Amino acid sequence: MSFPSTVEAITVPQPGAVEVLEKRTWPFPKVEPNHIVIKIEYLGINFIDTYFRSGLYPLKQYPAILGKEAAGRIVALPTDPAVLNDPVFKSQGFDVGSKVAVEYDATHATYISIPWTKAQPVPQEVSTLTAAAGLLQALTAVTFTDEAYNIKKGDTILVHTVAGGLGLLLAQIGKLRGATVIGTTSNAEKAALAKASGADHVILYPVEDTVQRVLEITNGEGVHAIFDGVGKDTFDKNFKMIRRKGTIVSYGNASGPVPPFPLLKLVEKNVVLVRPTMSNYVYTHEEHRHYGHKVFDLIASGALKIQVHKEYPFTAEGVQQAQRDLVGGKTTGKLVVKVTDE
Repeated sequence: MSFPSTVEAITVPQPGAVEVLEKRTWPFPKVEPNHIVIKIEYLGINFIDTYFRSGLYPLKQYPAILGKEAAGRIVALPTDPAVLNDPVFKSQGFDVGSKVAVEYDATHATYISIPWTKAQPVPQEVSTLTAAAGLLQALTAVTFTDEAYNIKKGDTILVHTVAGGLGLLLAQIGKLRGATVIGTTSNAEKAALAKASGADHVILYPVEDTVQRVLEITNGEGVHAIFDGVGKDTFDKNFKMIRRKGTIVSYGNASGPVPPFPLLKLVEKNVVLVRPTMSNYVYTHEEHRHYGHKVFDLIASGALKIQVHKEYPFTAEGVQQAQRDLVGGKTTGKLVVKVTDE
């Protein structure tokens, strides 16, 4: 089929504050024989977008299209006969018009062209809105709770912070696995949402002593695992709340990156410290398919509920405001940008 010569995209001309984001016309992406072409309907907004925009995670070149998460519909299939006859390709059920979700670079555009192995089929009962809101964070939650620390029945875990999109999913998975879930958040409204998602105890960190409360709840023993997306502000205190042979999963930089620290910090309790990234858990095609299907089975069945906080317009101003709201701690659940109608 013929494609437009250009796409509309949210771009980063150079690293900087949120105001550097622009919406501009960009050449249509190169379509390789093993690619599927997707018309994007929704974008997911994530902290990693702010890291790329600010330069904390440098991009290879500028200007660049932003984004790591989107969902839409296939408008063209691969042209390579070897792909079309591949049993794994056939098993995915890809067809023109079918829904897919993508965790891939440069997704903040009206069309993208990507290797078919990087697309996740979306069940019919799941909307592209939910798929864009759920893919990256649900993949992160499922892989972290399988591999960074495998939550087991009887565990007690702590989630910093529990009312964001990823925190709510970690709470839900904790309860599905039979764990006691403790979460931190900033206000009573967010605490109520966290409890509705499975958190057993929610600590309001602006007015409560988090360390004291966690030790009270655990009878002084501490928790089996800590899932920490905050970073600098919470890292040192985690060592007071983790139990002997516990695991700290440090995965985010919401308050800034964790500064260098001595390895001897781990010795006192034989603590395991993990600093994972989801992309290294879904690195191979087999891992990608395994976790993608697992995530959408959980979402389609209702076992994982995706909370959408707000929908923004596909404009530079819309994406700028979404990033401001995300880093400003004003949100619960996921932020999405509507590109085109489903």
